[in-house]
Amino acid sequence: MKYKLALIGCGTVGQGLLEILADKGETMKEVYGFEVKVVAVTDKLKGTIMSPAGLNIKKILTVLAAGKPLSAYDRGKKPLTMDPLEVLAACGADMVAELTYTNIKTGEPATSYIKKALKLGMHVATSNKGPAALHYHELRELARKHKAIFRIEGTVMSGTPVFTLAENGFVGNEAKEIKGILNGTTNFILSKMELDGMEYTEALALAQKLGYAEADPTADVEGFDALAKLVILSNVILGGHVKTSQVKREGITGISKKMVDEAKKKGFRYKLIAETKRVGAKVTAAVGPQKLPLSDPLAGVMGAQNALTFDLDLLGKVTIQGPGAGKLQTGAAILQDLLAIHRDLR
Repeated sequence: MKYKLALIGCGTVGQGLLEILADKGETMKEVYGFEVKVVAVTDKLKGTIMSPAGLNIKKILTVLAAGKPLSAYDRGKKPLTMDPLEVLAACGADMVAELTYTNIKTGEPATSYIKKALKLGMHVATSNKGPAALHYHELRELARKHKAIFRIEGTVMSGTPVFTLAENGFVGNEAKEIKGILNGTTNFILSKMELDGMEYTEALALAQKLGYAEADPTADVEGFDALAKLVILSNVILGGHVKTSQVKREGITGISKKMVDEAKKKGFRYKLIAETKRVGAKVTAAVGPQKLPLSDPLAGVMGAQNALTFDLDLLGKVTIQGPGAGKLQTGAAILQDLLAIHRDLR
């Protein structure tokens, strides 16, 4: 089947997706019967290009790699000044990859873009935590109303399959609890504090130098990033209606090297743990540092890796581990969702 795809946002993840489509396009056509034509790309900083006949992906990547605006794709045409809502209305896409910046407080402008696409009957895949954490149930119902599909694989553990696994691998199981490490930055910092004897400030500085932490690391080290991902898990997999304001949150800024060393002597290891569980009809969630026994699978997850342990009524505890961020990794999550939409439509 052939599809027309629009990208809303073309930063790191968007370019990762384009690289994957350029590299694996023929394979996806042969193996999965999935053929995609990019008809629009719009980005707040880079501009907008659109062609119903399809755009040359490799040419787009060449333009962006040179640091040029998207208008350089075709210098013979006047640059488009359309905003993403106008692009969605005009591009005629079947699928939309929504890849704009994350706003955990309001979910905007991404939520408005997703709503517009769904109302137009377009299927949407997003890696944006904001809309998924704040408006998941509303967006899911809007998709159903307009006979569209809304998928969010990349919102929690990048390309490491969480929702795909739950949908297909855990069929017939009921998840009672989900517990894990959902922020690679804090896991890297805690790992360096233990293994290399660094103080918190030293480990944070190294994380920033290596690109694991932003100049302002608040979202990571204070637990806001993990909180948003946990709310998504609570509402999507456990079927809750948890709001971000209802989640207890504590970061790692209060963890000292002395605390890490004392825990290690007693056979424990500090991790920033996001945990959600269902008790009866109620779903509760919390994020905070915990001392895990070394026998816990999550205790062995070091560096910038993420991991989740699912407690299932039939299978018991199942743990998955993998990258929680990255250009190609998150691009792969969007590809997973596009292929899942393709399978559903077939």
